[in-house]
Amino acid sequence: MLKNDIHKLMPRRPRIIIPGIPLHLIQRGNNRQACFYTDEDYCFYLDWLQKYSRETGCSVHAYVLMTNHVHLLVTPAHTNSAGMLMKRLGQRYVQYVNRTYQRSGTLWEGRFRSCIAQQEDYLLACQRYIELNPVRANIVSHPGEYRWSSYACNGQGERSDLLSPHSVYLSLGRSGKKRQAAYRKLFRHELDPGIVDQIRQATNGNFALGNPRFKEEIAATLGRRVTPGKAGRPRKKTKEQEDAR
Repeated sequence: MLKNDIHKLMPRRPRIIIPGIPLHLIQRGNNRQACFYTDEDYCFYLDWLQKYSRETGCSVHAYVLMTNHVHLLVTPAHTNSAGMLMKRLGQRYVQYVNRTYQRSGTLWEGRFRSCIAQQEDYLLACQRYIELNPVRANIVSHPGEYRWSSYACNGQGERSDLLSPHSVYLSLGRSGKKRQAAYRKLFRHELDPGIVDQIRQATNGNFALGNPRFKEEIAATLGRRVTPGKAGRPRKKTKEQEDAR
């Protein structure tokens, strides 16, 4: 049996979603195919993201629309808010694409991937990770040069009816200009590779992103593991270990 077939047979881990805690999520095109083709496509997606985020109770803090995938940073008001947002948005956008380009079939990869993020230490790191995506992809040299992300709003003061600034972002300064200036300073240096790896591992694996105490608290709240398990099979206990029990 092929590795992909094995993964399909494995039970899906339930998503870690807690109302009021920020959620970083990724929606990819099926087989990494393109999802956006023209400027109108990006605009259509953002318009419906604004509509459905309000209807489902998701506050959007940051986003980036790449050619074949989407990153969002949201805070859900309810346990099912993010799931409903992505379902409605995904279906509406697929209808638009299929009608516009006279195609049929699926557009998105099965399930969106996500991780909850500790607000104090990781929220702004997630925002930077999202808005630096076009830079890491060598599309632009600075996030402000990319049209389809939230950087123009968070870092340059462009007006947006879509975004709802998180309290951690608002704490950067007493005025909009001071917050934007402080936010821009965060982009003078690249994200630490270790942070990038943590965000990727947590999002792809549906784990909690944060310090050890945060992960312990989330695990205790949910009553299940929220971090990667150790690879390999459990070691068989020796006779001495069994006798010592």
